[in-house]
Amino acid sequence: MTLALAAGVATCAIWKAGLIDPLQAAFVVDVSSGEPSLQTPHLWLALLLLLTVSASAGYFVSRVGARRSFPILCLGFLAMCAASLLLSRFYKIDILFAPMALGATSAVALVQLQLLWRIDRALSRHVDEAVRETDNLEESSAETRLTGGLRLLQTVLPIEETIVFQPNEVGALIPCARLRANSSASIQSTRNKIWRRLVNLCDIAVETNDVAIAASGEIDQFDNVGIPLRHNHRIVGALLLRLHEPFDQSDRRLLAAVGSQLARNLQREDARKKKLDSNLPSFISARTSGHRLQTFDVVSGLLAEHRFGAQVLAEASDGYAIAYLDGTLAYVNEAFLAAARIDQSEARQLDLFGLLNRFRSGVFDEPSIAVRRVMQSGEPYERELQFSDRNQTLELRIGLAVERHARSNGNGHAQTPLCLAIRVRDVTCTKEYERLKSDMISLMSHELRTPLTSINGFAELVASDEKVPVESREFLQIISNESQRMSRMIDTFLSVTQLERSDKKEVTKIALRLDEVVRETITSMQSVAKKKRIRLAEQPNGQIPPVAADKSLITQVLTKLLDNAIKYSAERTTVTVSTLLEAEAVRVVVEDRGYGVPGESIDRIWEKFYRVARDGQEKDEESTGLGLAFVKEVVEQHGGSVAVESEVGRGSKFSFALPRL
Repeated sequence: MTLALAAGVATCAIWKAGLIDPLQAAFVVDVSSGEPSLQTPHLWLALLLLLTVSASAGYFVSRVGARRSFPILCLGFLAMCAASLLLSRFYKIDILFAPMALGATSAVALVQLQLLWRIDRALSRHVDEAVRETDNLEESSAETRLTGGLRLLQTVLPIEETIVFQPNEVGALIPCARLRANSSASIQSTRNKIWRRLVNLCDIAVETNDVAIAASGEIDQFDNVGIPLRHNHRIVGALLLRLHEPFDQSDRRLLAAVGSQLARNLQREDARKKKLDSNLPSFISARTSGHRLQTFDVVSGLLAEHRFGAQVLAEASDGYAIAYLDGTLAYVNEAFLAAARIDQSEARQLDLFGLLNRFRSGVFDEPSIAVRRVMQSGEPYERELQFSDRNQTLELRIGLAVERHARSNGNGHAQTPLCLAIRVRDVTCTKEYERLKSDMISLMSHELRTPLTSINGFAELVASDEKVPVESREFLQIISNESQRMSRMIDTFLSVTQLERSDKKEVTKIALRLDEVVRETITSMQSVAKKKRIRLAEQPNGQIPPVAADKSLITQVLTKLLDNAIKYSAERTTVTVSTLLEAEAVRVVVEDRGYGVPGESIDRIWEKFYRVARDGQEKDEESTGLGLAFVKEVVEQHGGSVAVESEVGRGSKFSFALPRL
C-alpha cells in the first residue's frame, strides 16, 4: 500500500510539472476557439484522486494477483478513457485520465515487483536453509569426502595418482584434492611441462563432456585419463587418473558413478562457501541467479543421495513399506510385496489400510485400530500373524518415524512425526526351529530324567547292601552324586530355556515386597547354612516399597544366590542379605566372606555352563554352571539388572535390582 501511495504522489508531481501534457491531450476532445477552456481539478483534489486510484489498483493487485486483476484493470482503464472523452466533449471537464492511468500502472508495477521480491527472498532463504541443514547432518568435510572417493578408486583400479580439479573464478582448473600411491612419483603443479599437459587433458574432458585418454608415452610413462565431473548435466570439475596399466573401457560406468558423487561433493562445498544475496531479486541479478542455480543442484544431489536409502531397502530380506501421514504409500520393497502376495501395479492402487488388509488374521483383524494406537502413543505395534492356509508365520511391526529436535526453551527434545514404517518378517523357519528346540527340551525332560532316576536309585540301593565292599560303595556313591548333579543340571537348564523361549508364558507379576521375600528365603535356607556352620543375617533398611514381580521366580533367584554364597564360603562365616532403596529400583544384595571371584571371570560368570576355576583348585564338579544364568534371565525378564563385586580371598557381593512401583 505504501508503494502504491508513493506512485500516486510521484504521478501527481509529474503531472503538475507538465511532463505528461502531450499524453493527457490524447484522451480529451480538442476545444474549439471561442469555447470555454477545459476545467481541471484543483491540486489537492487531483492529488486525492490520483492517490485513490493508485492505492485502489495496488491493493486490488496485492489481494487478487496480477493475472486475475489484469482483465478488470483493463476494463477500468477503458471506462475511464471513455468517461474522459465524453466529459471533456460535453461538459468541458478534464478528469485527468492520463495521470490516473499512469499512477495506477506505476502502482501495479511497484506492488507486483514487491510481491516478486518477497517471494524471491523467501525462496532464497529456504534454499539456503536446505543447504545449511546438510552441514548439521554431515560432520565430514568436503576434503575428507573427496579423499575417501579417491581412496575407493585406488582399491579397484591400478592408480598411481588421482587429482580432483575445480574451476576458479576465471574458469581455470586448479587442484582441490589429491591422493598418491607413491609420493616420489608425484609431479609438481604449475612447474613443468607435464603438469600443463595433464591440466590440458582435463580441459579437453570438460569441453567435450567425455573421457579424455592419453596413452602411456604421450605425456609420461603412465596412462592418463581425464574425466568430467558432472551432475544434473552441469560440469563442476574434472578428475585426473594416472594409471600403471592401460585404461579398461569397461570401467567407464564405475568412473561415471564415482565422478557423479565427487561432483555432488564439490557442489555442496561450493554452496556452503557462497551465500545468496537476498537484497537483490534473482531476476535482476545474474550473480544471485547463478548462485541459486548452484544451490538447486545441491538440493538435487541430496535428493539423489536420499534415494539410496530406498535402494538399500530393496536389497533387504525383510519386507519394508513407508507410508505418509495421509495414508499414501511412499515405498514398498519386493520382499513386502511377496509377503502381501501382490505386484507393483496392484500396490500403486492401494493405500496404507489397503496394504495392511492383506495381512488380516485372527489377532490382526482391525488394521485401523493398530494404526490409531501407533499414532496416538508413538509406541510401535508388533504382532505375530499365523496363516495356517499357507503354513506361514509373519512378524508385523508398525512404527512411527519421528524427527527429534531441541525445544526452543532448551528443555529436552521435541518429536515431529514424519511417516509410518511397516516391517514384515517371515519367521516361519524360526518358529520351526523353536518347535524342534521345544521337542529337544521335551526329550531331555522325559527321556533323560528316567534313566538318571534309575541309575541314582539303583546305585543307592546297591550301596545300602552291607555285603558290598567299602571300595565299591565309594564308586557307587560317585555314581549317585554324578547322576544327581546331572539331574540338577537338566532341571536348571530346562528352567533357563523355558524363560528364554519366545513363546514362553507370561510371568505372573504382583505387588511384591522384597524384604519379606528375603526374610522367608533366609528362614528356608537356615538348615543348609547350619551344615557348614554359616550364619545367615538380614540387614533391614527401613520401609521398602513393593516391586512388580513373580514371587516364585524371585524366590528361586534369591535361593540360588544364597546357595552359592553358602557353598563357596568358609565355615564359621556370615552371609548377609540386605535390601536397599535406590532412586527408581529396589536392590537386594547377598554378601559373603568366601573365596571370591577372579577378575578374569567376573564378566563370564553369568554365561551358561561357565564355572570358575580358582588358583590351585579344579572347577567345582558339583556346579552345573547354570544357576547364575537363571538368575540373570529372570531378573532381566522383570526389567531389572544384575551386578557383582568380588575380591579374591575377601568375598563377593551379588545383587539384583528390580523397578519399584
